[in-house]
Amino acid sequence: MATLIHSTAVIHPGAELHPTVEVGPYAVIGEKVKIGSETVIGAHVVLDGWTEIGARNHIFPGAAIGLASQDKKYDGTDSLVKIGDDNRIREFVTINCATYADEVTLIGDRNLIMAYTHVAHNCVIEDQVVITNAVSLGGHVHIESQARVGGMSGIHQGVRIGRLAMVGGMSRITRDVPPYTLVEGNAARVRSLNLVGLQRAGLLDLDDGRVFQSLKKAFRLLYRSGLPLNEALVKLETLLDNEYVQHFHRFLQLSQQEGRRGPTPGAKVGEEADDE
Repeated sequence: MATLIHSTAVIHPGAELHPTVEVGPYAVIGEKVKIGSETVIGAHVVLDGWTEIGARNHIFPGAAIGLASQDKKYDGTDSLVKIGDDNRIREFVTINCATYADEVTLIGDRNLIMAYTHVAHNCVIEDQVVITNAVSLGGHVHIESQARVGGMSGIHQGVRIGRLAMVGGMSRITRDVPPYTLVEGNAARVRSLNLVGLQRAGLLDLDDGRVFQSLKKAFRLLYRSGLPLNEALVKLETLLDNEYVQHFHRFLQLSQQEGRRGPTPGAKVGEEADDE
């Protein structure tokens, strides 16, 4: 174990590190940190608070994880940061703990979080998400699996970003981003289906293309028909022939619940991208 931990690293005796964990120069690891097998902790990383990190993660130099929530209501109570397996957390990423006791800031598996990204208190990032450089997530943001967020985007607190959505770089996201869509702008607008993401996920050809055709019909009903959203959602109930359209419908219904900010609106006439 000693050969995998640099002599300048500062590790509290109470921390729990698997024998295969590597720790770089000048890293600091606090008392309540747990780290799983084959995880690599880079130089000058700070891990503190109630932080659990799974297996085969690589945390690059300068990242700071588990430090106090920046929520003004945070009173120093013990709350959790939990990180799954096979994540890449790049240079100077910050991930804060949750605000209240028994709450969690959660990172799933196989995510790439690029340099200078901030993940605030109580955020949830599911699996296979890519967050590009210098993105800022407000508190309670939830990003579903396989979504992509372009660099230097700002995500308002409480926003939900749907599965396989793509947020263009430098976007201002103040409302929920529907699954499978491409959203960009300041203020952001839904431009089209995320064709590149759908293709990479194999959905263009799934069930001989019928899944994609259903998604395209749903998208056109919601964003090209001119119907008010509530009316479009009622009509969409006749197209729920697969789990992907069902998720699309359910996401938009939840987005309109009391206390939520509602879904990102569609592009204005003439601004739409090609969704063929």
